[in-house]
Amino acid sequence: MINKARLIKLTQKVISINSENPPGNELALARFIEQDMRFLGLEVKTYAFAKNRPNIVATLKGTWPRAKAAREAILLTPHFDAVPIGKGWKFNPLGGQIAHGKIYGRGASDDKGNLACCMEVMRSLVEENARLKKDVVMAATVDEETGSHKGIIPLLEKKILKTRLALVMDSDEFDTIIAQKGLIHARIQIFGKKAHGAYNWLGVNAIEIASLVINDLKNFQWRYKKHPLLRGPTMNVGVIRGGDKVNMVADFCEFALDTRFLPGMNPQTILKSIKDIIRKRAKRFKIVIDDLQLPYEIDSQNPFVQLYLKTTKGLGFKAKLKASEGATVITFFKKHKIPAFATGFASHGTAHTTDEYVKINALYGGTKVLEKFIKEYDKL
Repeated sequence: MINKARLIKLTQKVISINSENPPGNELALARFIEQDMRFLGLEVKTYAFAKNRPNIVATLKGTWPRAKAAREAILLTPHFDAVPIGKGWKFNPLGGQIAHGKIYGRGASDDKGNLACCMEVMRSLVEENARLKKDVVMAATVDEETGSHKGIIPLLEKKILKTRLALVMDSDEFDTIIAQKGLIHARIQIFGKKAHGAYNWLGVNAIEIASLVINDLKNFQWRYKKHPLLRGPTMNVGVIRGGDKVNMVADFCEFALDTRFLPGMNPQTILKSIKDIIRKRAKRFKIVIDDLQLPYEIDSQNPFVQLYLKTTKGLGFKAKLKASEGATVITFFKKHKIPAFATGFASHGTAHTTDEYVKINALYGGTKVLEKFIKEYDKL
């Protein structure tokens, strides 16, 4: 049985352990999660892909033959790194203080409340000696806030996680994320020719060329099929730098471009369009791809999605089907052919904010939903 008081204390505890990323300060919280899960008698393994940054994988083994129970397993995967605390807090960011039915602290919504839910579910299943046929795997991961390159990505790439279904526990108030945009993070480098600022006609100003390219990109006419849950594709220039001195013609300018695109769109086609735009303005340029994530979508009628919606409704809560304009880790499961969707019980609009909080009733209700869903999934 889900214990509300224990869940609250656990949420306060994980909030109290600083896990800011950057710089990747996850070790202390990783050790707490590991010890807590080992105490339950679960199989617990740690996987570190960077020094002092272990991911924790805890498994409640099913009663089916070992290979089948593992193959049909369900995965719960919250992350436990949090963005930097920052300044201006009224509440202690590591205090886990309670006010007006909310628990305050850095990471309360993103993603330590959901982490506590998963840990409480594992404890509840062990305490009631649940005889599940299929494995239940909890993978608490690092590095989500800076790209997951030390977390969920290598866990999947190295075949450490090979479950039948994945629930990414990183959403708000039962929202069920079934689609998300892809992203391209690129640096556009424009090369010109130096000259004295008083004789600028002797040079080629890379900053001026970059400004023309940016304007062309802003006016780019996208071709795409509308998505029922997502806005159209976007481009945003987030960083720009160039030049050496005011009285010199800049021979170099670089700007960082964030491109978000819909399921069904080809990133290579998008990159070709970007190159064509730049080529019209610049004789010499380079595109450096820093990150490329494919879009993701799971059918709203997928039986696992529908089972989750039914389970949530049956316990008196409403889960809305939604899509993410930004990137979550659900996209990484596509390559490995693992059906996945994201859900969770955090509070809308509080992630990454000062005085971040999570609502206690949502956490408690969500944890009961999660446990019930696992049991219903086990019957399939």
